Amino acid sequence: MLNFLTYKNMRKITSLLVFALLLSFASVFGQARKELNFGLLGINYEIPVHKNITLAPGVGTNFDLDWVNIGLKGNYYFDNAFGISDPAWDVYGGANVGYSIYTGDNDHDDSDVDFGLQVGGRWFWNDKWGLYVEIAGGSVSGLSPGIGLTVKL
Repeated sequence: MLNFLTYKNMRKITSLLVFALLLSFASVFGQARKELNFGLLGINYEIPVHKNITLAPGVGTNFDLDWVNIGLKGNYYFDNAFGISDPAWDVYGGANVGYSIYTGDNDHDDSDVDFGLQVGGRWFWNDKWGLYVEIAGGSVSGLSPGIGLTVKL
């Protein structure tokens, strides 16, 4: 039992608790449609907090599967600003923050808080399902994967 409660494992447990708290906090402020985004390397739960702003707690990884990233994305939807009135289309941009946990075989711990930016667009082919494409920069892997599916909840 004592070996399990190492500093590294305690940081992982704390990260998971912070993620659960963020998810609970964001759910309180959700107003409109909620969406679940399934990407190539991650998943997030998008919750509107304002007409054009969403928060999306999520989890992801990298292609080597040696990192787990727990974080929060914030997006601003430019549909009104760009005059997009078709509800099948969305254009957005935003920032993300997360905690990356190294799970690889090496004996080092590079776990740390990371930041990034993203821009993307989404197209719904029916009232429930859509496809998104997103470009991201920064160091939070998996929270902003390049392509994925969205389902309205």
